Amino acid sequence: MAFNFSVFKVRALSAIVFVVVMVAGLIWNNWSFFSLFVVIATGCLYEFQKLLGLISPAYKNKSSIHQWGLLLLGAAIMFTLSKRIIILEPQIFKIVGVYVVPAIICIIVLADVFSKKFSLQNMAISMVGLIYIPMGLSLFYQIRSLPTSTYYQNANLYIPLLIIVSVWVNDTMAYLVGSVIGKHPLSTISPNKTWEGTIGGVILAVMLVTKVTGYYLPDLSTSFVFMVCLIAAVAGNYGDLMESKLKRLAGVKDSGTMMPGHGGFLDRFDSILLATPFVWLLLQIFY
Repeated sequence: MAFNFSVFKVRALSAIVFVVVMVAGLIWNNWSFFSLFVVIATGCLYEFQKLLGLISPAYKNKSSIHQWGLLLLGAAIMFTLSKRIIILEPQIFKIVGVYVVPAIICIIVLADVFSKKFSLQNMAISMVGLIYIPMGLSLFYQIRSLPTSTYYQNANLYIPLLIIVSVWVNDTMAYLVGSVIGKHPLSTISPNKTWEGTIGGVILAVMLVTKVTGYYLPDLSTSFVFMVCLIAAVAGNYGDLMESKLKRLAGVKDSGTMMPGHGGFLDRFDSILLATPFVWLLLQIFY
């Protein structure tokens, strides 16, 4: 894969703007943190429906209420799971979780039934989308609510940043290394990815993020940062391959057009969707 400076320039410039928006959402306050991931989940879920509609034409045969209701359902689920970071009356979360979420599900099912478009397969696909995207991203809310510990001081801010930065640095380093010395294709799923780029990306991402974090955030355990970066980078590569497989089956290059040079929401966050659950699991083991 030859290095293309013009492509890299477009990717870099759009990424800078995007990083500014992401960082602002992550560190401003809990509401911006919550809203950021709801927007991301909604965009990813919308593109997931489009891709699955191309892969399985029968999935297109669902009511418009099902299509748009699924996005609302994803947001409602994320709101219910955000009760650890958003300060509201507990009763509000109970109302949404116990009444609103089931009501949306019933409306979606009834809409498909009355429009004669009900399909268990379509319902199963939508359920997979909910687990894969909004429920996976909602783990950021649990991570944000973690108390201070020996391993990770101020974890509620730093670990979400570590996950995202590790994944993005790995993506950039893999692209650079693969462009320069990549010769052996990683998988037929994604022909442009090479073993050299993938391995080099993980190594450089872990080294760079661990080194920079150790310098600017000495309160964080170096070994713990190393583990978070390593798991995020490795799991992120699998997340990228999963989404590449979906795009390959759908016969499209990008899942959307949100970012010049990067594609859509799923193209940008595919790695994070899989990295987050694995880092969350690591936290459960160590905390």
